[in-house]
Amino acid sequence: MPGAEVPAAIRAFIDATNRADSDAFVDAFTDDAHLYDYGREFHGHDGVRDWNRTDNIGVQAHFDLVDATAGGEEGTYVVTLKVTSHRYNGTGPMAFRLRDGRIADLRIG
Repeated sequence: MPGAEVPAAIRAFIDATNRADSDAFVDAFTDDAHLYDYGREFHGHDGVRDWNRTDNIGVQAHFDLVDATAGGEEGTYVVTLKVTSHRYNGTGPMAFRLRDGRIADLRIG
């Protein structure tokens, strides 16, 4: 894979989605996580769980890793995923900021 090695938290995000393991998915995020998805914002584990239900595992999403690169700041990564689901199908980047081995911020779009 070109670019950066995929950190464990991002790998957990991908693997939990593909296994449809909602608890493991939410656990990949910090307690105070922020998730931004094309203008919609979700906060903390409750917000991540809501997004997961409506936009991820809840619509049978599957992720295939295309690329990962380290961002300009420590703990940041841009990961390109091919997404298939009952709601969205396509390939695009997701920007992650990690803290303490978990996802603190995820920006889609």
